[in-house]
Amino acid sequence: MKNADFLTGITTSGTPHLGNYVGAIRPAVESSRDKALKSYYFLADYHSLIKNHDPRLRKQSALEIAAAWIALGLDYDNCVFYRQSDIPEIPELTWILTSLTAKGLMNRAHAYKAAVADNEQDEDKDPDKGITMGLFSYPILMAADILMFNAKKVPVGKDQVQHLEMTRDIAARFNHIYGNLFVLPEVVVDETSAVLSGLDGRKMSKSYNNYIPLFDTEKALRKLIMKIQTNSLGPDEPKDPDTCTLFSIYQAFATSSESKAMAARYRQGIAWGTMKQELFEYINAILKEPRKRYEELIKTPSDIDNILKKGAARAREFSVPFLDQVRKAIGISLLG
Repeated sequence: MKNADFLTGITTSGTPHLGNYVGAIRPAVESSRDKALKSYYFLADYHSLIKNHDPRLRKQSALEIAAAWIALGLDYDNCVFYRQSDIPEIPELTWILTSLTAKGLMNRAHAYKAAVADNEQDEDKDPDKGITMGLFSYPILMAADILMFNAKKVPVGKDQVQHLEMTRDIAARFNHIYGNLFVLPEVVVDETSAVLSGLDGRKMSKSYNNYIPLFDTEKALRKLIMKIQTNSLGPDEPKDPDTCTLFSIYQAFATSSESKAMAARYRQGIAWGTMKQELFEYINAILKEPRKRYEELIKTPSDIDNILKKGAARAREFSVPFLDQVRKAIGISLLG
């Protein structure tokens, strides 16, 4: 088993939505088919423990996310597709890395600083009130995910760049103390990757509850698209495509020529009802066949388990001997 050329994880904390598809799933599916690359994709179920304390939701989310990736065409025979919790070497490596990571580095993590700032708004609160060690040390588990497979490149959104920089810092410190075992991963930020707006115009997110699930029924998909907020401009009045949520979603799915043609129709004054109906029809046509595959996969979770177990076995062909190298480097090995 070779080092990971690319590695990406998705947290099992909810139902996959259109924003997940254009931002993470679609590019991952495309690279999973590249025979020249060894790509690793995983369900980050340990990460979900930080915010989600509902066991049923975590299990259901893992099922839905795995089914979505497979239904949308992930080539799990060519890539390595696994569940984080099926790789026991990852939490062991997490502790090894935790033991040499400076607390000051974790103090600078954006998520931790934001939680402290929220607490400090209430002068009676302890700045660390409600902040778990999971949230505080989240970047170390993320570092272990990446370093476990010596991933060369890690595609991330702009909000995750700091975590990759921390991973590089942690790897460099280990290499300085114990020898050069870890590759310093390259941060890959796709500036062209679409960030979808949700029903209310803000970024599509589970946190805002403004998302459109990937595999709702046709009826539910149409109903949600019809709820997307627009301005009060009437039919035949020119409209600006660059400030419209409907157009931004359409553009994320359409070809360049289709987007240009739709932008021209905006300037000519397309009616909002017409645009919403056409957006629904366009997205529904893309999702129709994957939706059928998804519905079949959801009915047979044992089949998904088998795919993930096979992926974990392939991942451990690398992680088991590599962790043995790490143990020997730090002096935890056979005494003879």
